[in-house]
Amino acid sequence: MKINSDKISKILIIKPRGIGDIVLSTIVLDNLHYHYKNVKIDYLTEYFAKHSVSNNPLVNKVITMYKKDNVIKIALKLRKEKYDMIIDLWSNPKTAQITFLTRVKYRVGFAYRGRKYAYNILGTSERGTHHSAEHNLELLKALNVEIISKRIHYYIGSQEKVFADEFFKTTFNKDDIVFGIIPSGSWDSKRCTKQKWLEICNSLIEEFDSKILILWGPGDEDDAEYLRTNLKERSILAPKSSILQLAALISKCYAIISNDSGPMHISAALGVPTIGLFGPTNPRGHRPYSETSDFVIKDDLWCICCDKLICPYKHECMTELPVEQVRTKLKKIIELKYNRK
Repeated sequence: MKINSDKISKILIIKPRGIGDIVLSTIVLDNLHYHYKNVKIDYLTEYFAKHSVSNNPLVNKVITMYKKDNVIKIALKLRKEKYDMIIDLWSNPKTAQITFLTRVKYRVGFAYRGRKYAYNILGTSERGTHHSAEHNLELLKALNVEIISKRIHYYIGSQEKVFADEFFKTTFNKDDIVFGIIPSGSWDSKRCTKQKWLEICNSLIEEFDSKILILWGPGDEDDAEYLRTNLKERSILAPKSSILQLAALISKCYAIISNDSGPMHISAALGVPTIGLFGPTNPRGHRPYSETSDFVIKDDLWCICCDKLICPYKHECMTELPVEQVRTKLKKIIELKYNRK
């Protein structure tokens, strides 16, 4: 379908969840703004995840929904916005229905089975052949949009910046090397064990003479307190914070080591050197996406990248994670970021 780019002034991107997926989807923004001059780009996300793009200067407005919301109700709401184009980067059964019911002229989505009816511009039907961030670019290729950037974005609000600045000013010395660790994980199997985290932290303290900032959220309390107790004066427990405040704290760290999680992707998008710890998920598609990021995985296990939410074995992918590899890869990306040797 031939599209007059001059006629495209308002685009909606659909990416409801999760936080990391939405952050990775921002790879399309620079390219769309370059191709469609003076375009306004809105996002449709679930309410809990709106912060992923709410401060982004490349995004005009964030429209929110709840997972239980009726598709007709959402579609009618979107019709009032009079979009020229919808790009459904999620393309699941619900978002396909929403896209179709909006009656927008140009409806772009992936050619997944049972969903092609919803779109009149189709991207690939393949999945998992490259990184999740770059998978989003497949829909831009279907639009003949030139890929001029592969940057992902995350922006912090001014209040959150003040929060993080004040915390670091009153907690650390100016010359302290502060490594942030993120023991969070949406799956039980993604979570590195607290004993292995302790081993990693002690290794970093020994190698870099660093301090450890333990960044935590709901469900991380036990692991966070265990690490704080055992690391003693070399560690600081971050204050209870919102996800935006957590992002601001991440931005102040020298580097981040994290389980595969939304905050890991936020860290990479902020340009902080980031090491992702992987086991049940494949880093080929989900590693932190930036030039100063890397991942560690015990890839000689027969069950690695199993995609199981709960490990049915002994969680060897985390209990046997190679700590020396964490340290070696961290030194490499720090050198890239800060030109330190």
